[in-house]
Amino acid sequence: MLTAERRQYILNILRRDKKVLSSELSTVLQVSEDTIRRDLRELAESGLLQRVHGGALLVSPASASYADRQKQAPKEKEAIARVAAKLVCPGQVVILDGGTTTLQVARHLPLDLQATVITNSPPIAVALADHPLIEVVMLGGQLYKKALVNIGAATIEALRSIRADLCMLGVCSLHPEVGISVTNLDEAHVKRAMIAGAAEVVGLVTEAKLDTAAPYVVESIRALTYLVTAPTVPDEMLAAYKALGLAIVRDGLVGAIE
Repeated sequence: MLTAERRQYILNILRRDKKVLSSELSTVLQVSEDTIRRDLRELAESGLLQRVHGGALLVSPASASYADRQKQAPKEKEAIARVAAKLVCPGQVVILDGGTTTLQVARHLPLDLQATVITNSPPIAVALADHPLIEVVMLGGQLYKKALVNIGAATIEALRSIRADLCMLGVCSLHPEVGISVTNLDEAHVKRAMIAGAAEVVGLVTEAKLDTAAPYVVESIRALTYLVTAPTVPDEMLAAYKALGLAIVRDGLVGAIE
């Protein structure tokens, strides 16, 4: 088998099984594990997978630019946002993380909702600027242009003085074993501070981000109170998350937690 054919085979198996193991690939393809590791390394450098100990996992679509991510799964993100917005109660202090799905949550908050929203996302702050009853607190820091969020020491320091009722977390990658992970180290630190400063944490996850991994781990799955995803996500994709005790909301009804 040619190198290109072998690597295409690896990608096909990864798409089918959501993960590949170096030892199994070595046996099936009848090549050394060193050869497989080299294949995985070069595929990872091309952005086609995420290497982990012993093999590789799917890479998240969140590695794309903000503009490109706005075009990804718009109906799915809107369905998630409608559900997530109903989890916000009047009078709450809510941390609204950056991201294209959390932006949709901001747009779906009821006009009669009185709350305080703290965000590191300029697009979310602008989206809520005309909301009559929501007080918007903008976190400062360095603008991470790829994701359009503020990150860095100033952002983390501000979060340390906040005790929010709820955090709506934009999730780049979610995996039962790896946990919550992102593509930028500074963004990982900010998300970790958001989680630490909230009584409850809601992870907003499209189907394409489930069972994927990124280089920087934020927290384990257990850091989430709820996982909100689309009603179209198959039950089998959620089985491992349910087994960990994570409450899943996905059918558009408040309190419809499986």
